[in-house]
Amino acid sequence: MNTPTEQVRERLSTASRVTVLTGAGISADSGIPIFRGPEGLWKNFRAEDLATPGAFARDPNLVWEWYNWRRELIAMKEPNAAHQALVKMEGEMESRRAQFRLLTQNVDGLHTRAGSRNLVELHGNIWKVRCTGCGQVTEDHRVPIPIPPRCSSCGEMLRPHIVWFGESLDPRDMDLAIEALEQCEVMLVIGTSGVVQPAASFASTARAAGAFVVEINPDVSSSVAHVALRGRAAEIVPQLV
Repeated sequence: MNTPTEQVRERLSTASRVTVLTGAGISADSGIPIFRGPEGLWKNFRAEDLATPGAFARDPNLVWEWYNWRRELIAMKEPNAAHQALVKMEGEMESRRAQFRLLTQNVDGLHTRAGSRNLVELHGNIWKVRCTGCGQVTEDHRVPIPIPPRCSSCGEMLRPHIVWFGESLDPRDMDLAIEALEQCEVMLVIGTSGVVQPAASFASTARAAGAFVVEINPDVSSSVAHVALRGRAAEIVPQLV
């Protein structure tokens, strides 16, 4: 009888459509701390108190100080074996004309740095900024970033191009995500606790549409998954390629 890992690998090798959802757990293996909850305290502020439109309106400099601190931490980290394995998986699927879509809740940009292409960054990207005046979105990799940063086109203040608490996901990203979930044959859920909506319901959506759902996490919690692989993403995901 095949092991659970072998079962998943076999499913992936024959699937014509695969969707992957990643969360903070895959980045934790690169040494990036989880910025939500007690471990994410910064100067006695919680992420949930800073990553809001209201916080930015009250004190944009404070919010930018926090994001600059995060950017400085992330800039020192590299994609890990799980990021790289997903790039390889995407390439292998493309070589046999299969469809691959990677949905991530992470804003650290490590999937892009690793080489992932068919990627939807559901919550935005910490290395992108959006003008509060003209709305222009640009990449900005300055570390440290001037506080507050200003738009080079119109001079208005920039904000992180990130979906904050109380804001809706980009409708285009949601359309791409729902399409990938409803059409996939296999879904991998990697390093996410399944708490933050709407991504928390993605596995259920995929399973209801007929997908074979696999959860990869040190603390497997999903009742939706057909197979649960307990362990760190950097250890488990490379075994599936």
